[in-house]
Amino acid sequence: VNMKKAIFLRKAMSRNKKRNIKILVMDVDGTLTDGRIYMGTNGEMMKAFHIKDGLAISRILVKSGIVPVILTGRKSDIVTRRCEEIGIRYLFQGVNDKSSELEKILVFLSTELGMEITFNNVAYIGDDINDIDCMKQVGLSACPIDAAGEVLEIADYVCRKKGGEGAVREFIEWISKKE
Repeated sequence: VNMKKAIFLRKAMSRNKKRNIKILVMDVDGTLTDGRIYMGTNGEMMKAFHIKDGLAISRILVKSGIVPVILTGRKSDIVTRRCEEIGIRYLFQGVNDKSSELEKILVFLSTELGMEITFNNVAYIGDDINDIDCMKQVGLSACPIDAAGEVLEIADYVCRKKGGEGAVREFIEWISKKE
């Protein structure tokens, strides 16, 4: 089966799954950004976020009743500031084992939000091999078109956009349409 046909079939099978989504868990580097980290000679770092992803998170996702969550392997003040700017309350940084951390997050959010949240209620978007275990656990998974090959093979939804270029917005718009 060619890649385009496989992606189409996975999207069709995933349409029913998106009705149960209560939480969107997002990776940062390579998903919300293009994966590049700019480092200055004094150690300062910069990352670029796409404005359309931020607007989709703060407006479309929240309007749909889906809670945004960041789960990332790196720790960065830049990500903290971006989350504050667009209203993401649940930020988990410096996570080595994303899969076991995701289990803890579901327990925490079930209590915090006052509703039971299972893996079936979670959508996850990531781009690299450290996201695979989480993507296999959740109800609905996605990745940017420039994700690692192993990730492209397992994602329920492969975005037409690259990481840091609106892929997250594309996935949010697709999830939000409960057709």
